[in-house]
Amino acid sequence: MTPLSILFQDEWLVAIDKPPGFLVHPSDQPKSDDLVAMKILRDQIKKNIRVIHRLDQPTSGVVIFATNCGAARKLRKDFEKRRVKKRYLAMIHGHPSREEWICQAPLKKNPDSPEKPAETLFRVLEKQAQQLALIEAFPNSGRFHQIRRHLLGSGHPIVGDFRYREHDLCKEFGERMRIGTRMLLQAKSLEFCHPITQVRLVIEAPIDPCIKHLAKI
Repeated sequence: MTPLSILFQDEWLVAIDKPPGFLVHPSDQPKSDDLVAMKILRDQIKKNIRVIHRLDQPTSGVVIFATNCGAARKLRKDFEKRRVKKRYLAMIHGHPSREEWICQAPLKKNPDSPEKPAETLFRVLEKQAQQLALIEAFPNSGRFHQIRRHLLGSGHPIVGDFRYREHDLCKEFGERMRIGTRMLLQAKSLEFCHPITQVRLVIEAPIDPCIKHLAKI
């Protein structure tokens, strides 16, 4: 197996560029063909690692793990307290009418859960052909599928989001644009204060190849 791309590493932390389709940690209902970034990275760097946060399986981009208990505890708290600045890129359907907007629609994890406040700032980077737009997203809360659902509610679903857009439309578009079944959402960067050294870090992944491909069309 090709090694995971390491974006940052020191004696306390290691950050990777998670490929799409990989789980961050083992599923509650594991399958024999699951690709689990946590396990692969552990074997790759020969160290025990601790999960700090997660990305959805189809989402690519920056994921941070800790190799030290104290660093893990402090950084988890920073994520919980919203002290980590998250920047995402997404290719979406349609051209938004505004160059920047904030979605504050409350979200619930499932139909029986209570609604919780949620907020995401969106900015349009480029309006593309094929009625596509490249946008960046800055979530100020961490609700279930927050960016995906806020974009859907704004009338601009993410390209390849089979869960929230009609399956046949996703499949037809993926075949026509030669991106397969990819969902084009990427965790582009994380900015935070190092839990041990207190140095301000910005860890950034190279632009997702499929997003880059569509941006050139």
